[in-house]
Amino acid sequence: MTDLQTFYRATNPSKTLAVDNEDDRKYYIDFSSVRGGQIIEKLRKKIAIFSPNQPTCELFTGHIGCGKSTELLRLKVDLERSGFHVVYFESDQDLEMSDVDISDILLAIARRVSESLEDAGISLQPGYFQRLFGEVKDILQTPMELSEVEFSVGIATITSQAKASPKQRDKLRGYLEPRTNGLIEAINQEVLEPAINKLKQTGKKGLVVIVDSLDRVDSIQKPFGRLQPEYLFADRGAQLRGLSCHVVYTIPLSLRFSNDFGMVTERFMTDPEVLPMVPVHLRNGSKHEKGIALLRQMVLARAFPDLEPNQRLSKITAIFDSAESLDRLCGASGGHVRNLLRFLNDWIMEEGKLPLSRNGLERMIKAQLHKLVLAITNDEWDLLGKVAKEKKVTGDDG
Repeated sequence: MTDLQTFYRATNPSKTLAVDNEDDRKYYIDFSSVRGGQIIEKLRKKIAIFSPNQPTCELFTGHIGCGKSTELLRLKVDLERSGFHVVYFESDQDLEMSDVDISDILLAIARRVSESLEDAGISLQPGYFQRLFGEVKDILQTPMELSEVEFSVGIATITSQAKASPKQRDKLRGYLEPRTNGLIEAINQEVLEPAINKLKQTGKKGLVVIVDSLDRVDSIQKPFGRLQPEYLFADRGAQLRGLSCHVVYTIPLSLRFSNDFGMVTERFMTDPEVLPMVPVHLRNGSKHEKGIALLRQMVLARAFPDLEPNQRLSKITAIFDSAESLDRLCGASGGHVRNLLRFLNDWIMEEGKLPLSRNGLERMIKAQLHKLVLAITNDEWDLLGKVAKEKKVTGDDG
């Protein structure tokens, strides 16, 4: 019998599974069979097999909360097993997502790469950045003597100040943006290329940088009229593609339906890999049996991580009042992994005992439905009706 508190903690919707962690690996469910193929394996092959020695730039997208971070961490592990040094980071830890520019992203990459290399015993002393630190110190009026600190510490000081203060951000950008091409050249020549050479001397095949959470940049309008996602990935995409190592960026799913999508693919010279939701219904409205079956396993693995899949199924009524209640939870989530865990987490807290009741679930679904309906305008109701009828989404407006 699972413990209620342990089950509650295991269903934390904000926790990203790291498949190199033994406990997390017990919770991991491979949805590739219902998501249209081995997307992560495809990315790994592009880098490790087809272009190990030539820089590649890949794009990865999907709904927020659909499991992208978990899959990217799996990609990290797979690439490390293939012999690469992989730097993975969540960009929202370094960037103010409501106000991002290209130089911010480039500095964040330089910082994270240098930190990772220093942890691996590889130290860099880029002359360009030592000069940059001296000049930026005066611009930001920071009391720290940046020229005397480690490379990663210097960049961390700059990026943290820029993230915390719009005024500092504007000052830094005013200095860096006209020098963006020079910044890219310096990152390539003084950071990435020397790093790759040193990594290869230790037996590594190369360097891969995975920039997660850029799909979370706010879709706000820049002062010059462009929406932030289109500005970053369409207008400035060529510069993001200009780094001399393998890079994987997450991008907002909205770009897939944007009028600027063609420009995005042209700038990056690749189509984004899309991680779909887990299907719970077929187009004719009937249940998607395989998708529901995998979601069942995802839920049950949180309660019984040490049991085999078939054994877990025999334990359903220890957690839920019926198998139908579990299926109702899976269907109501729409195949959105984080929403499913959020519903389940709230359900556990509300009832406070096992087995969880169908009545409690229906109350939660009704409350969530009410919240969603309040935000829908008349025009959006028309669009939703059109999507329900035609079973497709197209264009900026859906």
